[in-house]
Amino acid sequence: MQVLELIIFAGLAGLILYQLYSVLGRRVGRQPEDTPATEAASGVVRPAERTADPVDDGVALSGLAAVKAKDPGFDVGQFLGGSKSAYQMIVKAFAEGDRPTLKNLLATPVMASFDAAIAQREAEGRTETVEFLHTPRADLEKAEMTAGDLARMTVRFLAEFRSRTKGPEGEGVDDKRTAELWTFERNLKSRDPNWMLVHVDAAEA
Repeated sequence: MQVLELIIFAGLAGLILYQLYSVLGRRVGRQPEDTPATEAASGVVRPAERTADPVDDGVALSGLAAVKAKDPGFDVGQFLGGSKSAYQMIVKAFAEGDRPTLKNLLATPVMASFDAAIAQREAEGRTETVEFLHTPRADLEKAEMTAGDLARMTVRFLAEFRSRTKGPEGEGVDDKRTAELWTFERNLKSRDPNWMLVHVDAAEA
């Protein structure tokens, strides 16, 4: 009898520990792999502003709730991890004048402005490469549903990178810190999982 009771208590304890792990182990906001020099420890996602959102059972939804109503599988942690990879890829491609890579990641208006800047740099006989000193920091600033199934996510990036340039006047090395707001867009019903960069703004560091 005592052995049976021990087995029952052990099973209940295991179930409670599993439930605690499923709550405490969720990945929200910034992730542990971010370096201490560039990542805050809290990983708090800032509240999103209210926009024109879909209605679920007669209740208007906003921000992340609206996005998750359209895509229940949406995960903030995975999105921010992907956005950091996209940020680094785009910054490097822009510096190197890699237009094919940029075309796959930028909306048409953004691509046009990037292409103009690259063309001007080429006309001046300048080249550039970029090396990130740390993994960029990414915070979700805003989440919204626009028309239909179109989702927009605005991410605040803080980054440190080393720029190496060559031009008619010689070579130069410059360590830079940037703070920017990047807005990504995606049709949640599309089979294409990629988010397109549709807008870039300066932000306070």
